[in-house]
Amino acid sequence: MGLPNSSGSIASTTQVESARPKTTLNLFDAIALIVGIVIGAGIFETPALVAANTGTNSAALLAWIAGGVVSLIGALCYAELATNYPHVGGNYYYLQRAYGNAIAFLFAWARMTIVQTGSIALLAFVFGDYASEIFSLGNFSTPIYAAGAIVLFTVINLAGLRLGKGVQNALSAAKVVGLILVVIIGLFTSPTAAPVVTESKSSLSWGLAMILVLLSYGGWNEAAYISAEIQNPRRNIVRSLLWSIGIITAIYVAINAAYLHGLGISAMANSPAVAAELMRRAFGQPGVVFISVLVAISALGAMNATIFTGARTNYALGQDFSVFRALGTWRSQQNTPTTALLVQGAISLFLIGLGVLTRKGFEAMVDYTAPVFWFFFLLVGISVFILRSQEPLQENGFRVPFYPITPILFCLICGYLLYSSLVYVKTGAIAGVVVLALGIPVLYRQNQLR
Repeated sequence: MGLPNSSGSIASTTQVESARPKTTLNLFDAIALIVGIVIGAGIFETPALVAANTGTNSAALLAWIAGGVVSLIGALCYAELATNYPHVGGNYYYLQRAYGNAIAFLFAWARMTIVQTGSIALLAFVFGDYASEIFSLGNFSTPIYAAGAIVLFTVINLAGLRLGKGVQNALSAAKVVGLILVVIIGLFTSPTAAPVVTESKSSLSWGLAMILVLLSYGGWNEAAYISAEIQNPRRNIVRSLLWSIGIITAIYVAINAAYLHGLGISAMANSPAVAAELMRRAFGQPGVVFISVLVAISALGAMNATIFTGARTNYALGQDFSVFRALGTWRSQQNTPTTALLVQGAISLFLIGLGVLTRKGFEAMVDYTAPVFWFFFLLVGISVFILRSQEPLQENGFRVPFYPITPILFCLICGYLLYSSLVYVKTGAIAGVVVLALGIPVLYRQNQLR
């Protein structure tokens, strides 16, 4: 049931099913979900670029440690919101309480048509690229694999929460074990002599390095969308965020230390596929096959978790706005939002088609999602101040430490990354902004229905 205000009518409780999310996720499930989302393709794509923009071993490692610290700052802000306002809509619900239905509607529209579906398509393209390295299906191998993965994991989540979280736990465990193996191999591989870097880029390109690092850390905020389904949310939301970011930071720092030890900073900076290069030096072509399988598993794990959480916002949108009432149905027996999952899958498949047309699927999806994502992330950070001033916190709710310094830092980081995502405007970024603007006439139609 939504929160009425002047910005538009909401769907009444008689318009949606009475079934509601159940608290069936434990702490381990939550950690597996967050780790599964964050450790996707980024850690295999960005380390070489970070090395190229820092120039020394110590600067490269410092960038990855800093990424963990920045993520922790954001997680503390999210812990306050999620424990004081637990809701299946996550960011949508915080924006609704802080700014009203109009901003919340545009966020849910953007998440349904740009952010979450774009991320699903992006991860599907990564899976398709690496699956094609193992077994090619012809000229359109990548999009065929990508579309097939979206269909498969949408069906898995439609089958029910138990199966969805079981698959997620297995994929997260597999990728963590695989990454640990890469770390061990890298640390025990004799380093190859490489040219000394004579020009440090850290003073000139540190900002770019951090953008790439934070791209790899992105996704921990998805914990907000399981706050209504996790057992003992006021305790386990905080614990899941802290444990997840700790695990992710440790893995990221360790794997970059392994890359640096096994390849050296110069070879790492100049490698188009740093993990594959490390494994090739250690084991030849079988090592490349191993890393391709690991990247494919990582992409699938992140995609499954993104499908899981993305449908929750679509469900909340249908609960509150009659123009999307069909999305606000919850299938009680399977404990899943059926229609929301189907719509999300259809939009993701459409974006796969657009990626094929542009011939740059992965890059197009990054450009498409980034500006809109950081814009709403900034609004969520500001909502910490708004909700603190408007409403008393729950007695047992988490309070962000060092307030207001911590949320101020978070907002400054979000603002900087929003600016950075718009500095070099590309066609994909423009398309994302245009699709966001298309939500305005849909909101107008919603207002007419009140």
